[in-house]
Amino acid sequence: MSNQPEYRMSGSGNYSYSRNSGFQRTAIEAAKGLINKAISENLEISNFVSSSNSPKTFRLADLGCSEGPNTFLAVQNIVDAVELKFKHHGLLGPQLPDFHVFFSDISSNDFNKLFTSLPPERKYYATGVPGSFHGRLFPSASLNFVHSSYSVQMLSRVPKEVEDRNSPAWNKGRIHYGNASDETFKAYEAQCLKDMESFLDARAHEVVHGGLVALILPGCPIGIPYSQVFFNKTLELLGSCLMDMVKKGIISEEKVDSFNIPTFFPSMQQLEAVVKRNGCFSIEMVDTIPQLKPQPKALSSTMRSGMEGIIKKHFGDEFDLDMLFDLLSKKFEESFSNFDPEKAVTLFVLLKRKDSN
Repeated sequence: MSNQPEYRMSGSGNYSYSRNSGFQRTAIEAAKGLINKAISENLEISNFVSSSNSPKTFRLADLGCSEGPNTFLAVQNIVDAVELKFKHHGLLGPQLPDFHVFFSDISSNDFNKLFTSLPPERKYYATGVPGSFHGRLFPSASLNFVHSSYSVQMLSRVPKEVEDRNSPAWNKGRIHYGNASDETFKAYEAQCLKDMESFLDARAHEVVHGGLVALILPGCPIGIPYSQVFFNKTLELLGSCLMDMVKKGIISEEKVDSFNIPTFFPSMQQLEAVVKRNGCFSIEMVDTIPQLKPQPKALSSTMRSGMEGIIKKHFGDEFDLDMLFDLLSKKFEESFSNFDPEKAVTLFVLLKRKDSN
């Protein structure tokens, strides 16, 4: 198992993930048509057709489910699309499979909140699976479909070199690679590729032959320098707000020097290279989901809901989060008044598990 940082959606009260995840929900809603197409064209249902009328079980995992409600929307879209595929093949009623959904996230995730808000009219059996998706979570060949939205960009750790004062990749005065040196970028990229290899290796064991893996993640558009990518810009601005607080004497510069956000936004070419190297999956679909112009205050609250935990853990419980994210909201207003959607894409990738022979 990896030493995945406690990057859980950890905001509380008005800044909880469930209240501030419209940004992620928009991507899931926008991907609904892609999910329908993916299942209609690529799902193999021959394994579910038996001579008896007893239904088989369709097992679906959502990795990085958080505490809801977005995971329920994503899961419902998949279940509906699978049912539709069966019905198109004339399979109805007792011939439809039972659905077993595994909601998975790191062990500190609020599973109590997740399960108390499960949709009462759901068409599936629900199970919680705690653990890091950078390692194995399920028995061999036990899953028919894996879904993950806005999660696999999270790294298992901050790259070691970035935290080493004696390394050319040391990230002094910054919290991410977007506005950093080439050495820092390369350290982040290497960590991302290593983590994606671990992710795919684990899923290759868990997904049945012919099973599908759908990934939705913020990425780096083709031809855009990483320093100009929208998602990198948001973290660059967060880092500049922390440095503003250093200048005001609120926090020490040393504290900022040792703080780095463990995320990487890959390009499609980088993802394709990792999938090819893994060798167990074919890429069946690739698409992009365009990003709408963000509302500065809503975007600031979304980032707070995701980062409150790691910021408090690093800077202490007394740290003034209100000040930090008020500063960030103002910087978003200045920086994104001329928003360029070309610099902000969400990637949709559908993988299919190859037969071992």
